[in-house]
Amino acid sequence: MASRDINVVALVKGGERYVFLYDDDSRAEALRTISRYAANPDLSFSWYDASVLSQKIRQSSPRSRREGIAPRVDRRA
Repeated sequence: MASRDINVVALVKGGERYVFLYDDDSRAEALRTISRYAANPDLSFSWYDASVLSQKIRQSSPRSRREGIAPRVDRRA
């Protein structure tokens, strides 16, 4: 049985937590979902938030890993 890696990006904003789980095959759907969240006026999730998380998803793509492009890690507390 082959295992599938699950990728995680998350944002904590005030008392809210936005957590996105996706595998490499569903990366495009995760990006679409992030865009839908940003467009939803009922959420505090902004287009800036969407931009930051989308960049993290793109940087962690199999192509980026294969080419040796390291994802940026934000070490601010």
